[in-house]
Amino acid sequence: MSNDNKHRDTAAAILPLVGGAGNVTSVVHCMTRLRLGLRDRSLVQEEALKALPAVMGVVDDDTYQIVLGPGTVARVTPEFETLVQKERAAAPVVPTAPQDTASAPSDPAPVTAEELAAQGAALRAERKARNATPFKVFLRRIANVFVPLIPALIGSGIIAGINGLLINMEWLPGVTPALAAIASGFMALIAVFVGYNTAKEFGGTPILGGAVASVIVYAGVANVEAFGQSLSPGQGGVLGALGAALLGVQVEKWSRRWVPEAVDVLVTPTITVLVAGLVTLFGLMFAAGEVSTSIGDFANWLLANGGAGAGLVLGGLFLPLVMLGLHQALIPIHTTLIEQDSFTVLLPILAMAGAGQVGAAIAVYLRLPHNTSIRTTIKSALWPGFLGVGEPLIYGVSLPLGRPFITASVGGALGGAFVGFFNQLGDAVGSTAIGPSGWALFPLLDGNKGLGVSIAIYAGGLLVGYVGGFLATYYYGFTKTMLTELNVGTAEPTVPASDAPSPVAHEELVVASSRGDVADV
Repeated sequence: MSNDNKHRDTAAAILPLVGGAGNVTSVVHCMTRLRLGLRDRSLVQEEALKALPAVMGVVDDDTYQIVLGPGTVARVTPEFETLVQKERAAAPVVPTAPQDTASAPSDPAPVTAEELAAQGAALRAERKARNATPFKVFLRRIANVFVPLIPALIGSGIIAGINGLLINMEWLPGVTPALAAIASGFMALIAVFVGYNTAKEFGGTPILGGAVASVIVYAGVANVEAFGQSLSPGQGGVLGALGAALLGVQVEKWSRRWVPEAVDVLVTPTITVLVAGLVTLFGLMFAAGEVSTSIGDFANWLLANGGAGAGLVLGGLFLPLVMLGLHQALIPIHTTLIEQDSFTVLLPILAMAGAGQVGAAIAVYLRLPHNTSIRTTIKSALWPGFLGVGEPLIYGVSLPLGRPFITASVGGALGGAFVGFFNQLGDAVGSTAIGPSGWALFPLLDGNKGLGVSIAIYAGGLLVGYVGGFLATYYYGFTKTMLTELNVGTAEPTVPASDAPSPVAHEELVVASSRGDVADV
């Protein structure tokens, strides 16, 4: 039996004994142990688990730890993760019961918030299945690298904004250098965190990914010459770190296939850091630096020359991009722009899609005065929408209704055109972090003409988005048939409206129309 089959068989033997894929919430490994997050530890068949030949013991701690030994654990873990993903993907979908049309009343049945929520959930599931192409799965995994960094980006961005305000007003001069250090520390080392998360996401050892990426920010790279010029610390930025860690993962996996388990703990880390580090220094840093510079130049050129037209397209297409799962490709671009210019000029424009959603929802509320159920849902989801949490409105209102989703995109396009127009005039408005939108983006705004100008332009864009989404939906969001079917009195929903379209977790939003999407819209 080959080593690959041996480790695959070990993983296959462990999985049912810990309760199956549905009981596994996280999978990581350290030097010797497979560490599992489990929903219900009572499902673990511990004695049978200990009896497996490859298992040296178990430790029931904050995570459930299965001792496999050095070398072995690094090979079993990716096999285990693959089996978990396959088992989850193969989980059966329970079909909904067909409706009895024979007993249907002649009058149009009222459409309730619960029915819209069910339609939204079905659309979300359908879209998720449709988006499971290799390319979109890759984008989702790239997004998973950056999503955990968002809290630090937000915190650092807000501190940077406060510090800039204090400097401009010449307040607390003794404190501002400290705030500058706090705000800049994370961004100075963001490449290391990207490398760590990349290796973790793509099946390598996280700390090795961080070690390889740390080469990029090491001050001593200034003494290294590549392509006829000296390197600069930080050259290549997050894209270089991403590429370096991906390379490191491949080198590590290749090494583990050939290195004997007895010396794996010594040889594999050395080969991984050495090979990936050299390629990073003498190739990736230069190439990634050129790409990063091109991205920044293109984004600035697009808005400086395309102006309102570019904003119209970006703001109008963002919601469809979310539905297709393609918005995840923007996350590393945002991060690259923040790294280069200290803010991303794209996010305030894309945030206009959320403003269009809010305006559309208000129009739906007014157009359906007799549908208490839908109106109750809108009332509960509207304030989160103002704060940039768009999932309840998308999956509970606009997307299931169809036309209001399109008219909401029109509102986003108009808001994006407004912000883009001022960008063409030379008033660049950006965000110092990714994640928030709507009103929650105000503390993170920055620009080349000062905070006051940035706030005014962004607020104007939101207002245009609200009004545009409202007018487009009010006048073009419903056909006569839709109004006849929807504008019917309904009882109050039995499920709280805020729970009808169950909120999606933040990790899924940056990546699909899940929590990552919440932050994006």
